[in-house]
Amino acid sequence: MIRRYLFPLVALFSLSGLVQAQQAVTFATNWKAQAAHGGFYQAVADGTYKKFGLEVTIRQGGPQVNNRPLLPARRIDFLMTGNLLHSFDNVKNGIPVVVVAAMFQKDPQALMAHPNQGYENFSALSKAPIALIAKDGQFTWWQWLKVVHGFKDEALRPYNYNLGPFLSQPKAIQQGYSVAEPIYIEQQGQFKPVVHLLADHGFSTYSTLIETRTETVKNNPDLVQRFVDASIIGWVNFMYGDRAQANALMMKDNPEITEAEIEASVLLMKEQGIVDSGEAVSKGIGVMNASRIADFYDQMVKAGLYRSGEVDVSKVATTQFINKQVGLDLKKTLTQR
Repeated sequence: MIRRYLFPLVALFSLSGLVQAQQAVTFATNWKAQAAHGGFYQAVADGTYKKFGLEVTIRQGGPQVNNRPLLPARRIDFLMTGNLLHSFDNVKNGIPVVVVAAMFQKDPQALMAHPNQGYENFSALSKAPIALIAKDGQFTWWQWLKVVHGFKDEALRPYNYNLGPFLSQPKAIQQGYSVAEPIYIEQQGQFKPVVHLLADHGFSTYSTLIETRTETVKNNPDLVQRFVDASIIGWVNFMYGDRAQANALMMKDNPEITEAEIEASVLLMKEQGIVDSGEAVSKGIGVMNASRIADFYDQMVKAGLYRSGEVDVSKVATTQFINKQVGLDLKKTLTQR
């Protein structure tokens, strides 16, 4: 009797465990699908999330979509945000969320200029007569540029994500995402712009952050660890492996992009060290350092964006789930092929 019912019971137990392991998770991004989201799409497309027991749905952001309130409202489980300024604001405003990984070691925020106009050196940009900057940038990193690098408000003009004004004014400079706008400028303007990453000139924020609720970190750390680990693996595979499935999934979600654009963007991410540079080389993609976060906050205080002590920096992020060399062996295997 024992032998007769042992297998069915074991099978039932295993099946139950399998069903429980596939946990539904909703992850929201801050814009439409693009190469800068590629590692997350990779982990969906190639089954990495499923291997970690997660059934992940990616919810796109966009110009008319604000996914940020959905995280504290418990309508999503994880959120991709731009940089640490958003995270500082969360702590300042008492929003119970925390950063658990930083997929980009460098923020791709950049200033771009026409070639052969004297802007090859970053210091020359502060003398440009026209600076096309969106409102969000004007109230954040532009303030830092003024304090640290001597930029002047007199040059400011609104940037409405239309390249026309920049293309028609050779002496103008413009903000851009260093892994996207340069590609569009080359397509539309038939020239390669001069690109200066703010990250290479002291704007030391992490970027493409993963946030979750503080209660999730406390009550379900295993879920957070699995999502972070699987996302890291996804980024390793996207950067160094076969991206075809991820590219197809992104193009399905966002038909405005092409595979050629995605591939050009990945090349820029590699050239600029956006994803895999600095401490990420030895500790794995997603790495964060508490002292770097504190230093960036101090910079933003000097820029006038915050008051000293206004934000408890210790509540901004946790390194509990990262800095564990996840994906390094896989990267070594992929790059040796």
